[in-house]
Amino acid sequence: MVHLTPALVLVVLLVYFAMLVGVAWVTGRNTSNEGFFLANRKVPWYVVAYAMIGTSISGVTFISIPGAVGGSGINMAFSYMQVVLGYLAGYLFIATVLMPLYYRLNLTSIYGYLEQRFGWWSYKTGAGFFLLSRTLGSAARMFLAASVLQLFVFGPLGVPFAITVILMLALIYGYTFKGGLKTIIWTDSIMTTFFLAALVFTVWTIGKALNFTGGELFSQVMGSKYGQVFFFKNFLSDPNHFVKQFVSGALVAIAMTGLDQDLMQKNLACKNIREAQKNMFVFCIYLVIINFLFLVLGALLYLYAGSIGLEIPARTDQLYPKIAFGHLDTMAGIFFILGLIGSTYASSDSALTALTTSFCVDFLNFEKGKNHEDQVFAYEEDRQASKRKLENQQRKTRTLVHLGFSALFVVIILILNAVSDSAVISLIFKIAGYTYGPLLGLFMFGLFTDLKVRDRYVLPVCLAAPVLTFCFEYASKTWGSFDVGFLTILINGVFAIIGLFSISYRDLAD
Repeated sequence: MVHLTPALVLVVLLVYFAMLVGVAWVTGRNTSNEGFFLANRKVPWYVVAYAMIGTSISGVTFISIPGAVGGSGINMAFSYMQVVLGYLAGYLFIATVLMPLYYRLNLTSIYGYLEQRFGWWSYKTGAGFFLLSRTLGSAARMFLAASVLQLFVFGPLGVPFAITVILMLALIYGYTFKGGLKTIIWTDSIMTTFFLAALVFTVWTIGKALNFTGGELFSQVMGSKYGQVFFFKNFLSDPNHFVKQFVSGALVAIAMTGLDQDLMQKNLACKNIREAQKNMFVFCIYLVIINFLFLVLGALLYLYAGSIGLEIPARTDQLYPKIAFGHLDTMAGIFFILGLIGSTYASSDSALTALTTSFCVDFLNFEKGKNHEDQVFAYEEDRQASKRKLENQQRKTRTLVHLGFSALFVVIILILNAVSDSAVISLIFKIAGYTYGPLLGLFMFGLFTDLKVRDRYVLPVCLAAPVLTFCFEYASKTWGSFDVGFLTILINGVFAIIGLFSISYRDLAD
């Protein structure tokens, strides 16, 4: 077979990013803050639905989920489909409860709801937990892609890992700092196409190598030891038990999509709530099919490795790239690179924009600076001049914030490279469980009770919830036989809600 060389990969990447920069140049010209944050709320729903695939299915799903199929721990076999079914329940809640709320309040940052419902401290706490969650989670996703590129491409060329990471973030910054969401929705659509093509092409290539016909491919996979979908035994000790996976999937979808500025920012770019809901329901169909194909790919990778006597890497994240680079033809390797970069960048570029949006709106009060209608000007020209001056000031600040988050990503990825030795998908869910839990508690308490809270105590309550969750998880493993699995987010959210009840009161004036 003709194997992929680092030099050829480098050429592919240069052409790929030249295309993205071209799209960014076209879409990013004369972009206002409204265009950067919400694409002027003029994006067709079907474009948003397609672009959201790339944001939701990151490089982690592209590599870690197939690698976990043949493991013996969490997400083994097809158990991840139980999580995906939970996602559907979560997305139904988002489409029917959360999205109508966000549109009714005409929000740019969804955490503005917390200020209206509870107060200033609750608002800043919610936004702060999002910044923490999304920064750590997205950096972990970028770390996985950087590790693969370093191992198979840049390392053999003698490029240090730190330079690889800096180059990756510099490229994202280069095509997003002007256009923001207006650019990202279109570049993400392109990248989604590439990684879906990579998925389908690799499934077809490995199926062909195993001499499976189209019909045989799925029957052989589902009939293998990797094809088990549902796990109903050993609720206490099995992290893959259906109840744990389904419930955590629903809560993760609500927290990591419905309470996440990144994903909701794309939905808020639709023209109205009806189009945003269409987008969400179509996206759900995409999600089930694509995740199932990733699990099929995982099973095929292990069947192929067994057929040629290939040793499975200690880190199962590396199985897919190992086969793509070392055992398939050149075209399969090129598709792998395009798919990995497409899935990783589609997730990370929108994360950088969402983090920039949240910081500018929630902490630098960009929205509250739009006070031209409240000011008295002698002439309309003075009003327009004041508006342009504010827009230019905010654009400069926004650019610096965007650059700052890019630099922060580099630092976190380098730290993860020094300490991480486990499959990244588990790390992502663990981060989500501990950091999105308080957000889940805040929103659920606000939506399903009519109680007020003593706002200044909300931050201590939300900081205490993850600490109590860690203690509970440690105790359940040390002194009991209960494996929490991905239910961390549920336990964390419950602790947050209990804490909010303890500082709540009923306003008799209401």
